[in-house]
Amino acid sequence: MAFITYVLLAGMALGIQKRFSPEVLGLCASTALVWVMLEVLALLLGVYLAAVRSELSTFHLLAYSGYKYVGMILSVLTGLLFGSDGYYVALAWTSSALMYFILSFLPGALSADSSPGPRQHGGPSSPAASPALLDSGRCSLPAPHHILADLPPGPVTPGPHRH
Repeated sequence: MAFITYVLLAGMALGIQKRFSPEVLGLCASTALVWVMLEVLALLLGVYLAAVRSELSTFHLLAYSGYKYVGMILSVLTGLLFGSDGYYVALAWTSSALMYFILSFLPGALSADSSPGPRQHGGPSSPAASPALLDSGRCSLPAPHHILADLPPGPVTPGPHRH
């Protein structure tokens, strides 16, 4: 979704600059798609060559590579509103935020094959390390929490009851 939004926003930005043509949307989309595929292939090759065991599938890497489009959208919008200075400030901020996000969540899904014991982020004395994580011998991303899991059992009726 962010990919398509970025392509449409790039077309709008080019239209504001009086440089738009319909071919630009196709060229922008196909170029961006090729770069995403090259990025995922480079990540897969890097994980393979580094002999890292990963719980991330190709689709996970594709999803992670799509997060950059959110920052690119914010940067382009900021550039349209505040000029090139605003664009570069927004680009620096969104790039830093993306780097923090990737570096804080991605290491939990990777572990080296050559390590003799379990690897966890923060070591065994870390209060955040759960016993299940220590016993499993590898780090992984936390289990997803479904938003509906906190609802009480039974039917939920919206609004006041009318009899």
